[in-house]
Amino acid sequence: MKRTKIKEILASEAYDTDVVVCGWVRTRRGSKQVAFIALNDGSTIHNLQVVADIDGIGEEALRNVTTGACLRVNGRLVRSQGKGQTVEVQAASIEVLGPADPTTYPLQKKGHSMEFLREIAHLRPRTNTFGAVLRIRHHMAMAIHTFFHQKGFFYLHTPIITASDAEGAGQMFQVTTLDVSNPPRRQDGSVDYDADFFGRRSSLTVSGQLEGELGAMGIGEIYTFGPTFRAENSNTPRHLAEFWMIEPEMAFYEIEDNMDLAEEFIKYCVRWALDHCADDLHFLNDMFDKELIARLESILQAPFVRLAYGEGIRILEEAVAGGTRFEFPVYWGADLAAEHERFLVEQHFKRPVILTDYPKEIKAFYMKQNDDGRTVRAMDVLFPKIGEIIGGSEREADFDRLQTRIEELHIPMKDMWWYLDTRRFGACPHSGFGLGFERLLLFVTGMANIRDVIPFPRTPKNAEF
Repeated sequence: MKRTKIKEILASEAYDTDVVVCGWVRTRRGSKQVAFIALNDGSTIHNLQVVADIDGIGEEALRNVTTGACLRVNGRLVRSQGKGQTVEVQAASIEVLGPADPTTYPLQKKGHSMEFLREIAHLRPRTNTFGAVLRIRHHMAMAIHTFFHQKGFFYLHTPIITASDAEGAGQMFQVTTLDVSNPPRRQDGSVDYDADFFGRRSSLTVSGQLEGELGAMGIGEIYTFGPTFRAENSNTPRHLAEFWMIEPEMAFYEIEDNMDLAEEFIKYCVRWALDHCADDLHFLNDMFDKELIARLESILQAPFVRLAYGEGIRILEEAVAGGTRFEFPVYWGADLAAEHERFLVEQHFKRPVILTDYPKEIKAFYMKQNDDGRTVRAMDVLFPKIGEIIGGSEREADFDRLQTRIEELHIPMKDMWWYLDTRRFGACPHSGFGLGFERLLLFVTGMANIRDVIPFPRTPKNAEF
């Protein structure tokens, strides 16, 4: 017989039929006559109860049925007489596919800290918490692809290895085949990258946006969804060295269109989670964040506030005058900190905010300048508990303005000729934004640390698994 997933078994009403199930033992309890085994195969947060008659199965066959062991069970599906489940499997035979020594298996039936589980990232998918997070992560990826596909967007694969720095931050991982301890050098002492594999200095990408714009200029509406990298030596709960980004770019979209799409998109993802991940969300709600489901539902109930940066600064300054204390100062021209963003969302408006028209000096070179000469058509979507979850803008379509801005920021023009060509040949209004996938997952799961919403976190001094 073929194996049936536990999720399907628990939903079945095919009582008194023979089944085969496989999975890992979560717990075993019982008496000298009968053993009750909680089995889980990862398809659901819920365990399947396997009832084994010790005389019928044999003590030797059950000797290695311990927490963490992997089993194959042949048995009969029956109505459960116990509480907490409607069906159970009466075992006819049990095969231990892989034992787990109970004296050394680290995931015993007790609470484990998130810090401890990060040390054994290779085993944490077997826990209830990370099983739930990883299933939700899958569903959010499916929601993203489904949303853009239904809207007629094309999925564009942008390069992971690049010679451009979209953000201008310079915190990039270098990709090289040169001997880094003794690279070839030019007469002036600089490294001769002509001898490198790509013939120039290359790095892992921090964003697929610039290449995404090239796609939008030809096929209209695209989105990217892939890994990005930042060599920032930061060990905060909000930073990873390797993370995933979703970056749509749309020809003929102005800033209002961009905001409309961002709001529709993120509401779609939240709705998908509530519709498709109910069991996992209820588990996380009960175990980690009692307000999780209510907060997710609140996102769908009202339009997002749309607020100019200057008005946001005014609100924050009034809060400071009224006695609110922030760690970081508030003034026009400041790059808002998470505490400022969360104040606007959680205390002042009590719903998500899209902040627009930022000072150009604190935003990237490619953002379209407003006529005031001081601000750009940027937009950041601010969420409760997270702060900024989406960042985007209408892109600068005017060749002269873009070239001037590149020169002002001393970005080497020789590295940007291909980007400028999109403004030189058939430029059009266009916009886009970026959503950090792990930021979205933090919000949807209620987890507190970004390292706990990615299977194998890459952080400073940590690339073991």
